[in-house]
Amino acid sequence: MTEVTVAGVRVDTRHWIGGERVGSSDTFTDVSPIDGTVIGEIARAGRAEADAAVAAARAAFPAWAATTPAERARLLHAIADGVEARLAELAIVETTDNGALLRSHLRGVMPRVAHNFRFFADWLSGQLRHDDFDTRGHDNHVSWDAAGPCVLITPWNAPLMLATWKIAPALAAGNTVVLKAAEWTPLTASLLADITAEAGLPAGVFNVVQGYGEEVGAALTAHPDVRRISFTGSVPTARHIGAAAAANLTPVGLELGGKSPLLVFADADLELAVELAVEQYDNAGQVCLAATRLLVDASVAAEFTTRFLARARTLVQGDPRDPVTDVGPNIHAEHVDRVDGFVRRALDAGAKALLGGGRNTELGGLYYRPTLLTDVAQDGEIVQEEVFGPVLTLQTFTTEAEAIRLANDTRFGLAATLVTGDRERAKRVGAELVAGTLWVNCFFVRDLRAPFGGSRQSGVGREGGTWSFDFYCDVKNTVTAPNGWH
Repeated sequence: MTEVTVAGVRVDTRHWIGGERVGSSDTFTDVSPIDGTVIGEIARAGRAEADAAVAAARAAFPAWAATTPAERARLLHAIADGVEARLAELAIVETTDNGALLRSHLRGVMPRVAHNFRFFADWLSGQLRHDDFDTRGHDNHVSWDAAGPCVLITPWNAPLMLATWKIAPALAAGNTVVLKAAEWTPLTASLLADITAEAGLPAGVFNVVQGYGEEVGAALTAHPDVRRISFTGSVPTARHIGAAAAANLTPVGLELGGKSPLLVFADADLELAVELAVEQYDNAGQVCLAATRLLVDASVAAEFTTRFLARARTLVQGDPRDPVTDVGPNIHAEHVDRVDGFVRRALDAGAKALLGGGRNTELGGLYYRPTLLTDVAQDGEIVQEEVFGPVLTLQTFTTEAEAIRLANDTRFGLAATLVTGDRERAKRVGAELVAGTLWVNCFFVRDLRAPFGGSRQSGVGREGGTWSFDFYCDVKNTVTAPNGWH
């Protein structure tokens, strides 16, 4: 089988290497989390396909790096045009593959995919610059040189959008790319390969391989011809990638998820706080930025909890293709078992489920009820470890100092959300929170001009704007003397 049909959309199940479709002797099974149906068998790459993809990227690199910024920008805009032309197809395919809401894919996620390409095309053309400066009469000029073949490894929770956060700046910088698609959600990466070809991207500039991390992923990250590795995923996998890259001194960018807090102070707008808290169930809790630890001032905790439960109970769980659905399935049986294991262990340790606490058996094994746990210990697993499901914890504090201590008391530092009516408190507390992104009285406002990444074990490096080009390029400073000219 070389293709599958999803809601009338034909998707090639082979790799995309050097501008051609390439099969493998082995396959793996792609299953829809919506109803557990088998979508199809997907070509499964190993070392041979990894070597071929890197070789194709390496061969295409000199010509692509020599292409003018204006031409690279034109092609990125052409890719964005292709995404927009196939937006509805991409949306239904990704919803079928990963179970996220179709309405979200149509309204926000897929338009953002196109925006990723347009943004970095325009940044390359207009914003990527550094003012020249003088050193004792010598001129300093900063430039960004393409690094070479880049390996990009992306997760399954928003596979195309998260991939294009990396693909677009890597290509704009003049690099060639090998994308390792998430094995649980391989389909839209294959469609993107078609779109890049239709846009006129030269063969070998963008390559896609499908398969398991321990097989093709391991071969790619240890490859001596790879010049950059960017990974979004778990801390344990990042350690393997870092060890593999270290042998070749390959620079690595890592975004590793988190255990983010949402702090609600007594002077907060409680309706706003409740809406922001309930929003954390988005994508069935499978969001790296999710503020899963609700930290609420004890003086308003009872009122907040009452309002939260009333609002959360209005959420509709069901088929993500239905426009009335608010919470869909989790991605895979393995993952649901992991989420449920966290909840079961927390309950055994004394936690109380104010909401949910188990699977929605009426819908099937992959639907987990939105859950709120209280009476949790700060050093407990449910507070310290990333669950990556629709599971929130509720704790209280009595002072600012205690709120800050609880918020910072994990090994992560990806994001934090702060709800308060006091501007000075927002500044004071915000300055103490360990996080790559801090939202005050809002959530998930994401601008590609801003740096994005995590502190502590939430990651290494930043993406966005010039920060992306700093990673995907060799940044050069040219110092020119005033003397010696004819």
